[in-house]
Formats: sequence, structure tokens, C-alpha cells
Amino acid sequence: MMRATELAHLLMRRTLKSGDWALDATVGNGHDTVLLAESVGPSGRVFGFDLQATAIAATDKRVEGHSQVTLFQAGHERLSDYLPEDSQLAGIMFNLGYLPGASQEIITSADTTIAALGLALERLKVGGLLTLVLYPGHRGGDIETTAVRAFTKNLGRQFTAAQFMRFNSERPAPELLVIERTRPIFENQP
Repeated sequence: MMRATELAHLLMRRTLKSGDWALDATVGNGHDTVLLAESVGPSGRVFGFDLQATAIAATDKRVEGHSQVTLFQAGHERLSDYLPEDSQLAGIMFNLGYLPGASQEIITSADTTIAALGLALERLKVGGLLTLVLYPGHRGGDIETTAVRAFTKNLGRQFTAAQFMRFNSERPAPELLVIERTRPIFENQP
């Protein structure tokens, strides 16, 4: 069975096309950023965010040669401060929790993630996809997972959301939430 991250990659590859714009809200070690860059091609754009300088440095090294990638050392809840005002995103990826190989004391939190989700969904175009890999098994991850699930459950009619998780695990396993924009916010919007 696919891991949550593998399923997120598969879905994003099927959604994105050359020239699209995409967002990696939590670049970490850059694996999602590379996938997005390869999927949108040189004519697309990819924006990546992370608070940690080590994450930005690792991702910058990994995306070398992908000039369509722009990285920001900032929290994902500040994406509106950095993205072009009129940006319409076809793909958005969140991989929550902590930076693998770094301190497990620095984690994403429910408050900033919910704020970032709201801002990101405003920019998600019709037919666009947002993926969230959640980690309820680490300290603080259960609180964030519960908050993100509640937020997603209360999305309006312009979105469709699905949850993919493993049920028969001794420890809480990573899970994937997928949100697709199916309608514009306003009916006369493209």
C-alpha cells in the first residue's frame, strides 16, 4: 500500500500540467518542491515556504537547475505577504509535523496551519488540488490533525475533500487529506 506522501505525489502528478503555478507550504527537505517543479515544467512557477534555514538550504540544493522555484524563509501563514496578489494555484502541498533529521521540538502548529490553509484555498483555482500529509503520532501532531480535519469538514460547497488513512496500525499512522476546488467562490468567477 502507498504511503501518504506517495499518494499525495501521485495525485499531484495527475493534476498539474506544464505552465501551472504551485505551492509547497512546508518545503522540509525539498522532495515535494522537486515534484512540483518537474510537474509544472520550466514555464510554470513553484513557491516554497519554511521557517527553518536548514530546510530552505536543503531544498535550494535539491531544486538546483529548476529556475521556476522561488523559496521563502517564512511561515506558511504569511504566504499572502510573498505570493503575487493575482496568483492562481493548481497544486498546493502541505507535509506537516517536523523536519526529518532536525529537532522534533520545531513543529507545525494548528493555528498557523489553519491560517495558511485558508489563505491557500483562496488561491486554489477550480480543478486545483491541495494535499495535506498529517502526522498524528508525534507530540502535538494529534492536536494539529484534529484541527485540520475539523477545518476541512467545514469547507463550503466549492470544495470536495477526502481522507486517506490506515486503520490497522498500532501507532497513529500518517494520513492524507485531499481538497479539490470544484466551484469558484463566486459563480461569475472563472
